[in-house]
Amino acid sequence: MTRTTPQPAATFVSRAPATGEVLAAHPVHGPAEIARAVDRGREAQVRWAALPAAGRRALLLRWKHRLADELDAVAGAVAAETGKPRQDAELEVLLALGHLDWAARNAGRVLGRRRARTGLLAAHQTASLVYRPLGVVGVLGPWNYPVYTPMGSIGYALAAGNAVVFKPSEYTPGTGVLLAESFDAAVPEYAGLFGVVTGAGRTGEALARSGVDKVAFTGSPGTARKVMAVCAERLTPFLAECGGKDAVIVAADADLDAAADAIVWGAMSNAGQTCAGVERVYAVREVHAALCRRVVERARALRPGAGPDASYGPMTRPAQVAVVQRHVAQALAGGARAELAPPHGWEGPFVAPVVLADVPEDSAAMTEETFGPVVAVNAVADLAEAVRRANASRYALGAAVFCGGRRTGARIAARLRAGAVSVDSVLGFAAVPALPFGGCGDSGFGRIHGADGLRAFAAPQSVTVRRFAAPFDLTSFRTPAAVRARAVALVRGLHRRR
Repeated sequence: MTRTTPQPAATFVSRAPATGEVLAAHPVHGPAEIARAVDRGREAQVRWAALPAAGRRALLLRWKHRLADELDAVAGAVAAETGKPRQDAELEVLLALGHLDWAARNAGRVLGRRRARTGLLAAHQTASLVYRPLGVVGVLGPWNYPVYTPMGSIGYALAAGNAVVFKPSEYTPGTGVLLAESFDAAVPEYAGLFGVVTGAGRTGEALARSGVDKVAFTGSPGTARKVMAVCAERLTPFLAECGGKDAVIVAADADLDAAADAIVWGAMSNAGQTCAGVERVYAVREVHAALCRRVVERARALRPGAGPDASYGPMTRPAQVAVVQRHVAQALAGGARAELAPPHGWEGPFVAPVVLADVPEDSAAMTEETFGPVVAVNAVADLAEAVRRANASRYALGAAVFCGGRRTGARIAARLRAGAVSVDSVLGFAAVPALPFGGCGDSGFGRIHGADGLRAFAAPQSVTVRRFAAPFDLTSFRTPAAVRARAVALVRGLHRRR
C-alpha cells in the first residue's frame, strides 16, 4: 500500500536504537488508507484463491528466491531498526526463508480435499473435507524479530490462499515495507495481495476494525486484550502470540556445560528480547551451584554493543531498560543473590548480562516477562518440584529440559504446560517449520507454523454427496414408521455390542 496509495500528511520516524539516529520517516496510516489496502487485497485475493495450490506454490517460491537474493538488504534493515548484530539479523532471515519454503511446499497437501468415513447412517453418501481461504488477514507484527515472527503468519496465510495486510511495529516499519516491496517485485501480477500499513497503536486498532477476516497478533498480553476487544465488535477471528516466561529444567545427571551454554544463549541473545527466551531455570539442588558458576562464566564473557564483534545489541525499546532494572531491584530486595550484575549500572541502551539466584517465586523477575538479558537460576529439591514451579507461571509458551537421557527428557516434557519443549537444547523447535508454535494463558492462543499454522488461516468446509437412495431414510417425513423403527433397532443394537 505504501507504494501506490497517496501518503497521509502525518508521519513518524524510525530510529537506530543504539544511537537515536533517525533512519527514515514513514506515513501514519489511518482508516481510509487501511480500507484501501484491504480493498486491494480482496480484489487480488479472488484471483489468488482461484489458482491451484501448485500455482501459488510456484509464485511463493519465486518470492522466497528473491528474498534469498536480497538477504543482505533485508538483514541490514533488521539490524538497523532493532540494533541486533548483523549475524543475528541474517539468521533471522534464514529462519524466515525456511518457513516460507515449508508453507509454500506443503499447503496443497495439508489443505487439499480429503475423504472422510461416513458411518452406517450415512453409508449412501460420500464425505470430504476441504479448507477454504478466509479472505484478507490482518497481521500485527512485533519489533524483536520483525521478519521471522510475522512470516509465520504472512507466509502461511498467503500459502493458504489469502491476502495479507501487514502492520509492522512502529519500531521496525522499514523492514515491513521492504518485505512487501520484495513481494511486489517478485509477484507483480498480484500487486496488492500483500500490503503494508505503517503507524503505531491507532493504526493497528484501525486494521483490526477494518473488516479483515482474521487478525494475527504478536505482542504483549495487555495489547492483545485491547486488540481482541476490537475484533469482538465484528466477531473477527483472532490469533495471539503474547510472549512467555520460559523455564529450563536441569536434572542432576545433565551435561552442565551444555546446559549452561544453552541457557546463556537462550537468555541473552537478542538482548533477552525473545518471546520464547530463557528467563527461569530450575536446577536440582546438588548441581545448582555448579550450574550457576558455569552460567556466570559464560555470561561474563558477553559484550553488548553496536560493533560487529558485539555479543548482542541494545534494548530496542528504551523504556524496557526500566522494566529490567525494576525486576532485578525487586528480586534483590526480596532476598535474591546477584551472581552477576551490570558492572557500570543501568545506563542504556546496552544492558550487561544479569544472573540471579534464589529469586523469590512471587517476585516480578519470576512472574512477569522481563524481556531483557536477565536469567534467574533457582534450586529445587527434585524434578517434580521443578515441573511444579515451571508450570506455576501464567505464561505457557516454551520450555527446555536438560537431563541424562532422551526418554527421561521426553517424559518430563510431557508434564510441562508449554506449547513447545526442547530437550537438551533451547528453542530447538523454532527452526523446525513443520512444528506448530504458540501457547496458552498469557502466552496467547492459536498456532502458527506447521500444518496447524496453515489451517489457522483457512476455514474447513465439509461436503457430502448422495451416491444412491438410502435403504432407510431417517431424514424424510415419507419414511414409514415401521421402517424407521427397524432402522432404529438395528443401529441401536450395533452400538450396544461390547
